[in-house]
Amino acid sequence: MNRNNIWIHVGIAVVLVTMAAVLGQIGRWRTSLQLSSDRLQTGPGLGASNDRISKRGHPEVLVRFKPGVSLERIRSIASANHDQMVDEIEAVNGLSVIDDLDNADAQTVANQYAAMTDTVVYAEPNVQIKLDDPIQKVNARDLVYRDTGTFEPNDPQFADQWALNNLGQDGGKQRADIDALQAWTKTKGSSDVVVAVLDTGVDFTHVDLRENMWFRPENVPAYADDELGTFNDINGFNGTDTVADPMDDNGHGTHCAGIIGAEGDNGEGIAGINWHVKIMPLKFLGRGGMGSVDDAIEAINYAIDRKKHGVNLRIISASWGSTTKSQALEDTIRAAGDAGILFVAAAGNDGSNNDSRPHYPSNYDLPNVISVAALDRNDQLAGFSNFGIKTVHVAAPGKDILSTWLNNGYREASGTSMATPYVSGVAALIVANEPKITVEKLRERLLKSVDKIESLNGKVASGGRICAAKALGVSE
Repeated sequence: MNRNNIWIHVGIAVVLVTMAAVLGQIGRWRTSLQLSSDRLQTGPGLGASNDRISKRGHPEVLVRFKPGVSLERIRSIASANHDQMVDEIEAVNGLSVIDDLDNADAQTVANQYAAMTDTVVYAEPNVQIKLDDPIQKVNARDLVYRDTGTFEPNDPQFADQWALNNLGQDGGKQRADIDALQAWTKTKGSSDVVVAVLDTGVDFTHVDLRENMWFRPENVPAYADDELGTFNDINGFNGTDTVADPMDDNGHGTHCAGIIGAEGDNGEGIAGINWHVKIMPLKFLGRGGMGSVDDAIEAINYAIDRKKHGVNLRIISASWGSTTKSQALEDTIRAAGDAGILFVAAAGNDGSNNDSRPHYPSNYDLPNVISVAALDRNDQLAGFSNFGIKTVHVAAPGKDILSTWLNNGYREASGTSMATPYVSGVAALIVANEPKITVEKLRERLLKSVDKIESLNGKVASGGRICAAKALGVSE
């Protein structure tokens, strides 16, 4: 063998040894990843169903079975149809989430269950929900300090919060606001009051929110569901992933939360309607603002459960919607009302009449639901806002609203999504001032505590904009 051949063989040997080493390492990585996956799926308090929640697609149908149909019977019916009973919604008797293992068309599956009239009350597809607010401004306001008046909070950006104190800034109309300064002479909120934000989660580490965020008290047990397993609910509820906390990765929920309860008079950013409150994140919408009816239902079911375990949860703020009606969602919101929880919902952003083109959940005719339209800084109905003399109850500021954003940021946004937390925030002020007020009286107070606006005649049922001062009985 000549010297050139020797070096060729040596080179081939080196290549083969290197390839073997690489393949061996890939095998070890694969094994390591599999072991990590197994540990995640079978860790303490977590079952196989948690893997479904973390990685699954959305189940196809929501089925309400008749009273007396046992869980065993429901599971048997589902199994006979090659389906799986994924979850029981405890707050609504007989309501179950069904996953079709054949991935058939959702409406077809719903029709199959609806035909079982001896055992089924109704069945419906599990429809998708998507945020529909107008395009938001992407440039955050800076945090340059500004001197404030004697009776105003020292939050640097309070002067930009026209909805709380409209002095005609940026072309607005004086007093076209919710009269927050007057209301704060009576109460600035209470840390005993819990408001749930049913949305994309909340950035609970935000410097202007963290002191007002809800954390599960030690005397309240961790949330556990018979089908879905144990949730990580220290910071609230995440219906998209039982293992993860409800941290916001979109921004929408954080913006809504700041309107309700950014800490006031703390020298940071803005002031919420409530300087003191506890905000509970109920996350069911993901990074892209997408979610499903079953995740919304599970989040509301969680809120009802926490209320029954002693959490003083009085209000759910829901800044989203769909034109598809869900009887299952309506039944769950009704159950929240039975538990003493007010449900404040956005009227929608299509510029349409909800009396003729319904928008849900705001259009559910329930005694605990309030539907909210959006106004601009001149007390005019925003061009994008839905309306309806029969189905939209009240208006609130909702255009160019400055509030908290991800990563300690602040941003302006517009939509009935922003108007909704103004009503939720005023409701929390009322509860802080009158802790024993019932959900019926709370709703009545809100709808009667408005400033009448001529342009809203024939547009919203109350004919006016929410007024925090009137709601607290303070002279304007």
